[in-house]
Amino acid sequence: MPIPNGGLITETNQQYYEGAQGFQQDGAGSLTDFTTTFDTNLVFGSYDPTNDDYVLNNFKLYTSATGLPDSYTEYILAYTVTGNTISFGVAPAANTFIVVQLKSIDGGNYGNEDAYGRTVNENYGSYAYITLNDIVNNFLIAYVGQDKLIPNVNRTDVIFHAKRGLQEFSYDTLKSIKSQELTVPANLSVVIPQDYVNYTAMSWIDQLGVKRPIYPANNLHVSPYEIPVQDDEGIPTQDDIGDNLEGTSQINERWNQANVIFINGAWTIYDYNQGYDYWGYGQDGVMNFYGQQYGLDGKYSQFNGWFNINEREGKISFSSNLQDALILLEYISDGLAYELDTRVPKMAEEALYAHILHAIISTRINQPEYVVQRLKRERSAKLRNAKIRLSNVKIEEITQVMRGKSKWIKH
Repeated sequence: MPIPNGGLITETNQQYYEGAQGFQQDGAGSLTDFTTTFDTNLVFGSYDPTNDDYVLNNFKLYTSATGLPDSYTEYILAYTVTGNTISFGVAPAANTFIVVQLKSIDGGNYGNEDAYGRTVNENYGSYAYITLNDIVNNFLIAYVGQDKLIPNVNRTDVIFHAKRGLQEFSYDTLKSIKSQELTVPANLSVVIPQDYVNYTAMSWIDQLGVKRPIYPANNLHVSPYEIPVQDDEGIPTQDDIGDNLEGTSQINERWNQANVIFINGAWTIYDYNQGYDYWGYGQDGVMNFYGQQYGLDGKYSQFNGWFNINEREGKISFSSNLQDALILLEYISDGLAYELDTRVPKMAEEALYAHILHAIISTRINQPEYVVQRLKRERSAKLRNAKIRLSNVKIEEITQVMRGKSKWIKH
């Protein structure tokens, strides 16, 4: 087993910022293999742009005879990739400049700059993290062996407990919040993200780019999970194989067609003139009662709208006033969407080791109870430290907020 590098920086500045690594053929033109040293592994589908597998590549290959700017062209002759080593079918000419360009959102920096993707951008900020695979390797080296608490353990057991620990940490400790920018379509529903576990916040974005919170519908509306078709006596009907027939939700249809001003009381001058006000007129004949209806509830008397989770369809549904709105969905993932390549914040690394150690010892027979309890306390203490470190509290930001609280409000 290779010894982990402990999270050291191994990429050059060019590799990190541009996602590019350059090589030069020797003077004899005899080299056919070139090995990249990116933190990101190469993904290879095909060298041929006309092949369907070509789009699987997370990089592009460029060559130049001079190495001058704007002189690079994409290399589309035969080559193969094994691990992170690129092997040319025919060795490039002597002194040829070769550049491996990982894909980036804004395009590559060589050739025709069409290396579009997310490979480079996903690597930015990676020094703050360690992969789950490295966590497992480090644990096996540091915690397993002769004269240690764990004399031997299967790697699969360590992987299992590491994954379970990462899942638990993701819910309330790690920075596992992800976000998606979506537009609410005419059907007022968007599909739940593939790695979704729970939402943390929902907002719509105004013309200034400012977040406006959207609130859960709660007691206002709920999407039914089952919609059985009933006969005249109200009994659910079945199909040929005995399962209940499913109909269309009238509850959802009514919610989608609802005029939200009847809920939030946000009457316009037009609504007022149409007689939509059921609370009477002001003494001066104008809307001086606006926002002053008796018994208003803050979660209802707002115009940002509402959303609810439609578990039956696996979608998030929105109120009718949010059609075509640009929304930001912030949600929690369990941190395991990418298997052992999943990244763990380094500030929670020690807590995850403590979790794995306690989980393995506590599930073995004939373990002294005082050892199990000691490891349990260590796990709790290190998890608490990780929460404090990852809480991202800045004293300057707190000071600024408190300065605002100290201002006098004059009436």
